[in-house]
Amino acid sequence: MKIQFHLRYSTQFGQNLFVVVNTLQGDVRQTTEYPLTYLNTEMWQGIVDTGTTTPAALDYHYEFRDATGKGKIEWGQRRLDLTTSGAEIFQVFDYWNPPGSIENVFDTQLFRVFEKERAASAKKRPGAFTHLFRVKAPLLKSDEVLCLLGHGRTLRAWDSAAPLLLQREDDDWALRLDLSQEDFPLAYKYGVWNTRTNRFLGFEEGNNRTLYSLPQAGLAILHDGFARLPVGAWKGAGVAIPVFSLRSKKSWGAGEFSDIRLLVDWAKSVGLKLIQLLPINDTTATHTWVDSYPYSAISAFALHPVYLNVEQLAGKKHAAVLKPFLKRQKALNALNAVDYEGVTKVKWEIIRPLYDLMKAEWMQDEAYHAYYEANKHWLVAYAAFCWLRDKNGTADFSQWSSHRSFRAEEVEKLLSPTSKYFDAIAIHLFVQWHLHLQLKDATDYAHANGVAVKGDIPIGIYRYSCDAWVSPELYNMDMQAGAPPDDFAVNGQNWGFPTYNWDRMKADGFSWWKQRFHQMSLYFDAFRIDHILGFFRIWSIPMDAVEGILGHFVPAIPVTEQELEKAGVGFDYDRFCKPYITEQIVHDLFGANANWVGEHCLLPRKDERFDLKPAFATQRLVEQFFEKQPATEQNISLRDGLYRLIANVIMVAPNAAEKAESGFHFRFGIEKTASYQYLPEAVKGPLMALYVNYFYRRQDDFWREEAMEKLPALKRATNMLICGEDLGMVPHCVPDVMKELGILSLEIQRMPKATGITFFHPKDAPYLSVVTPSTHDMSTLRGWWEEDRDLSQRFFNEILGYEGKAPWFCEPWLNRAILWQHFQSPAMWSIFQLQDLLGIDGKLRRENPQEERINVPANPKNYWQYRVHIALEDLLTAEEFNGDVRKMVTESGRG
Repeated sequence: MKIQFHLRYSTQFGQNLFVVVNTLQGDVRQTTEYPLTYLNTEMWQGIVDTGTTTPAALDYHYEFRDATGKGKIEWGQRRLDLTTSGAEIFQVFDYWNPPGSIENVFDTQLFRVFEKERAASAKKRPGAFTHLFRVKAPLLKSDEVLCLLGHGRTLRAWDSAAPLLLQREDDDWALRLDLSQEDFPLAYKYGVWNTRTNRFLGFEEGNNRTLYSLPQAGLAILHDGFARLPVGAWKGAGVAIPVFSLRSKKSWGAGEFSDIRLLVDWAKSVGLKLIQLLPINDTTATHTWVDSYPYSAISAFALHPVYLNVEQLAGKKHAAVLKPFLKRQKALNALNAVDYEGVTKVKWEIIRPLYDLMKAEWMQDEAYHAYYEANKHWLVAYAAFCWLRDKNGTADFSQWSSHRSFRAEEVEKLLSPTSKYFDAIAIHLFVQWHLHLQLKDATDYAHANGVAVKGDIPIGIYRYSCDAWVSPELYNMDMQAGAPPDDFAVNGQNWGFPTYNWDRMKADGFSWWKQRFHQMSLYFDAFRIDHILGFFRIWSIPMDAVEGILGHFVPAIPVTEQELEKAGVGFDYDRFCKPYITEQIVHDLFGANANWVGEHCLLPRKDERFDLKPAFATQRLVEQFFEKQPATEQNISLRDGLYRLIANVIMVAPNAAEKAESGFHFRFGIEKTASYQYLPEAVKGPLMALYVNYFYRRQDDFWREEAMEKLPALKRATNMLICGEDLGMVPHCVPDVMKELGILSLEIQRMPKATGITFFHPKDAPYLSVVTPSTHDMSTLRGWWEEDRDLSQRFFNEILGYEGKAPWFCEPWLNRAILWQHFQSPAMWSIFQLQDLLGIDGKLRRENPQEERINVPANPKNYWQYRVHIALEDLLTAEEFNGDVRKMVTESGRG
């Protein structure tokens, strides 16, 4: 069997195209690359001979490469059925499918949720045919089908009263025709036909499509890409809320997966199409409230036991187990905020006896065994990790008495049914199985009601996680990930996560990421990539630093000594890379405590400067010293002042993974340091020019290449809709890369990406974006309004267009006006925190907006315990509020 591929694609000299074919012979999957040949300025072609063993079907895609070998891959996989037509020669005509095409967004898993079931049309048994037309049209309504018209009698001579109707086949629309009696070339076009009214609604946009000739032999298959129908008019709205923040009348003090059903009911009732959640993975490292941080998971795959509905788990059969705990349930559920330790403790006290009662039946469950086989690549190690964590009293596997290094064969022995540790480990399998069932039930319910669910993928992993224990080679365990300083965290952020070893991940085809995406796709239709900038470069902080301010971007092109010499700055390691400490600086920082600092922390030098004593030489040592002291206001001030002193540098030396001779990296914000201010004026100018070049110019192409090494491969691994959290210090290359790959951006009114402006206006959002007035990492609208009077006054006059003095508080009508700007935005999605939606109702909203904030990024020990103050059951009956939300959704065209 022979397949001749024809690809419409314009190239330049030195560029090449390939078709990559995947076949399955028995259990063996084979991938073969075939070069295409240049035919003319618009067409490439190539022949593939399948040989004597023809597969039933094959998948394929096209790849482009330039003269240097760099290239790109089109989006998606096409499938050829090689058996049903009876043909031995196939002529395949394709268009290149750019990953950034807007139409591809509508072909993702998310938009399957909105497809209403259409009446099945009677499938006609095809007779002899010469051409198979296949085309995509993902946004058709349930009473609409694609149709085809064109020149010639077979194509109905453009008669729109009697067009040829295509049939739905998998994700495409298809039509088989015998064009052997027609005269070529033939022009044709797709259109839309309403099956309810039997009316032609119109043709696709653009020029006619053309068939130039009848194939001399075999079957012609035309993959016509997408029907050119208007797509930019589709807009949706959603609500964002962490699962733990949900409140229902039956929960146990924190939201559970089962509460998602009630949230779906409410979202559907007001016309919202999407629910956005924070990460839901298990974060149990210390069994304390510190584990409330949802971005610090001990497993990138395991679900958090706190979300388990123990009442559903027990069922009627074992309901008696719950009775001794009902008073605690009532007390926990009455709290204004989540008592993380109280909730997790009571749930485990219930889970343990339920495991004993349900173990025998669970072990015989065939559905569980299928789940186990599909997930054992992470599930077995996770269960053993949890047991070893509790046995040793720490998640830090380097401190364990045994099994410090993961060995699969040893873990399998621990989990053997004959092992004396079996039950202590298997209980974690039992919990994960039931968490899976409850989350799947909730998301299936959402899908059945036309509501999509969006998840969240953290950029990092917890340092002492199961993932790090199993595959430490995938991470740079000697570094910490974070973010550079900004208005929300003036000393930067240190998340404590190890950074990724991208070279090692690329070597195995990003298998860990692909497994992670697959796991998410079991429940979610879209996901937010937390800190997508980390795929371009990550803010990497040495282990001896506490604050993010002492980090630098990795990878990055460093500044060399030669550059500094050439610029007239010169290079002095001692002056640029060590803390610059003088008596005046110490006095300015510490005031009345300057003498204590001088006596206990500093060593005098001959040049009237000081060095730090070894016991205070790093921020980590300072932290350890003050952890042993009383937490008085004076001690906290001394500690923070020493942090500032240690950070009073101009450059950061390379870390252990980088070559010392390669150069140096600027500390962020050098102009604010005393070290810079004490430099000669003749040095400041050229040094600042190098600084600006380092951060804002020289890295851009380099960082683009870094992102394109990772993101295209990762995007191809899933059909979920991908949204990037592209906030902070955004390189110029980021918007172009995200647009090229069809990744939605995040736009926030108070965090403009353009320089020189204070506010971003939602009307200026790109179509492929999500607009929101606030996120979990910032204050809600009402809280923000009260933070800076001058800023809210400017916003009132400049963005909202009102004259006069702004209200002191964000009153309901004002809250609504801000939301309305977002509803009216041209962005594909407007997503709102539930707190911001409640802000439009003076009766329903919380009295104190400061209690609605979920996270403070500048505080690494933030307690994530926000809970909605109103039960979902009561929210469903709040007719006035729901009517107001529904009206905004409908009138903005997002319903």
